[in-house]
Amino acid sequence: MRRTGTKPLRTAATATAALALTLGATACGGTTGPASGGELAGQTVTVAGVWTGTEQKNFKKVLDAFGQKTGATTVFVPSGDNVSTFVGSKIEGGNAPDVVMVPQVGVLQQFAKEGWLQPLSEQTAGTADSSLAPVWKNYGTVDGTYYGLYFKAAHKSTIWYAPETFAQAGVGEPKTYADLLKTGRTLADSGRPAFAIAGEDGWTLTDWFENIYLSQAGPEKYDQLARHTLKWTDESVVTALTTLGELFKDNRLVAGGAQSALGTDFPTSVEQVFGPAPKAAMVYEGDFVGGIAKDQFGKQPGKDAKFLPFPAVDGGKAPVVSGGDAAVVLKQGKNAKAGMKLVEYLAGPEAAEIWAGAGGFLSPSIRVDMAAYGDPVTRSTAESLIAAGDSIRFDMSDQAPAAFGGTKGAGEWKLLQDFLRDPSDPRATAAKLEAEAAKAYGN
Repeated sequence: MRRTGTKPLRTAATATAALALTLGATACGGTTGPASGGELAGQTVTVAGVWTGTEQKNFKKVLDAFGQKTGATTVFVPSGDNVSTFVGSKIEGGNAPDVVMVPQVGVLQQFAKEGWLQPLSEQTAGTADSSLAPVWKNYGTVDGTYYGLYFKAAHKSTIWYAPETFAQAGVGEPKTYADLLKTGRTLADSGRPAFAIAGEDGWTLTDWFENIYLSQAGPEKYDQLARHTLKWTDESVVTALTTLGELFKDNRLVAGGAQSALGTDFPTSVEQVFGPAPKAAMVYEGDFVGGIAKDQFGKQPGKDAKFLPFPAVDGGKAPVVSGGDAAVVLKQGKNAKAGMKLVEYLAGPEAAEIWAGAGGFLSPSIRVDMAAYGDPVTRSTAESLIAAGDSIRFDMSDQAPAAFGGTKGAGEWKLLQDFLRDPSDPRATAAKLEAEAAKAYGN
């Protein structure tokens, strides 16, 4: 379950996608009507993506604006979690969407290597050059060809906390990882364990590891590990696992202890901090935590639910790990030319500002007016994402083959769950990670 927005809600998407396959695109995703006239009048653009619920509703506002501008009719089809399988089946059935919003770098690369993607237009590439940090364009490029425009981003280096617990314990926001653990122990001594950890969802554990590793080992080694040109048995991995193990083995830091964490899914971890019967002071995950705290538990981000940046580890730089959804154009789509026009529209600030105003959205574009964001917390998160520039790094497990970085009960997810259960031997865990990575990467 890999996601850039309200990541936990993806669990419902698979069922929605199955319904989409049964009922057809228009019935499930809905059709956005065009304005009369326009350069694309009479043409239909079909877009597939993982978004459901509020995210899908807000993206349709963007599609509405595109329709009003161009005269196109737009259809959104929920793809479910497994975008690769969904798109492959659609191509095989002769019913491919024109545009796909791809949430994983590895999947984008797979699509390109399968020969499914059209290179993006010169207009889109030019807009990207002027508005995105080079790292975002690099993640959308395969073998020198630009295929994927990153439209929606996530900031996955935020630690959310209940401010009343900090006030009660008399602590401030920690600036280093060592201080974070020290603060956590003070919070526990004051009456509430430090962290709610969603160990049942292995992806949250990969995110913990990635933030520690990026800060501690640096971006160059992070990139090498993501490509598997550096082995997981490297000493830098053992060091990062050792650092993570300090958290996992301390019951004052993990609400309910490791066994309880292994039975806690992500939505429940947020509830344990911001719900009616809180059990922890903090929960680590992306910017989307604030939206869940607000929508499900009535907390006001910036007041009842605050965040602090994931702190620097062992003298490194504070990490900024991100995720994102990239717009790609399929060669097999019935109206790929109109699909390309949609991606050109998504590249500009207008499309992003529409969703920014609706909420639950971050743009990696420097051209988006920060005033478009509807609240100061989201605005601050967006500013942090932009300020990270080229130092930002995409979620490592989302760059990996799914067998290693994105499969429940297997690969990195399972091995980090095992490590949460027993963090006593980081070196042995690193060896197991390397064995699984070697199989998945084919080397």
